[in-house]
Amino acid sequence: MIHDLTLAAGDVRLVPLAAGHAAPLLALIDDALWAGMTSPTPRSHEDLLAAVVAAEAHPTRYAFAVLGPDGAVRGSTSFYDVEPAQQRCEIGFTFYGRSWWGGATNPACKLALLRHAFEAWGLHRVALRADARNARSIAAMRRLGARPEGVLRGHRVAADGSRGDTAYFSVLAPEWPAVRAGLVARLGG
Repeated sequence: MIHDLTLAAGDVRLVPLAAGHAAPLLALIDDALWAGMTSPTPRSHEDLLAAVVAAEAHPTRYAFAVLGPDGAVRGSTSFYDVEPAQQRCEIGFTFYGRSWWGGATNPACKLALLRHAFEAWGLHRVALRADARNARSIAAMRRLGARPEGVLRGHRVAADGSRGDTAYFSVLAPEWPAVRAGLVARLGG
């Protein structure tokens, strides 16, 4: 959906994903980074522009570009399957350029997103998922304090046509204070 939600935590700002972000995002992407996604690796500006248009067209997705303090695009992330009546959503469609792997970018983004989901929207459940083969993403979800829920077997079709399993994690509202404290501590207080 087209939205005007802007979030911030640590040294990142999450701004609505727009066409102007396509070129800097494309520069961050390679086949290894994109492995486990269900769409083919974007190869051109037009490919990434089509992804931005698709994100804007999705009625329950809030897509963001992740910006550093200098305005440089570090990656992208989204709220999706936002279901206010059920008090739940998912966080995903997340990727960052390799320069920001293992640093403060992901914890800052998750702090901003989870804080908004629980404290502004009043949700009860926020889910996160990854291809079960994506050990790096699964480790990141564990580090942020999300609880593993299990693996959905044969749940997704990869861009190459292979079928993969999906590992699910979540954070519930009663767990949020401890998760928030852990993220704040990781960001240096």
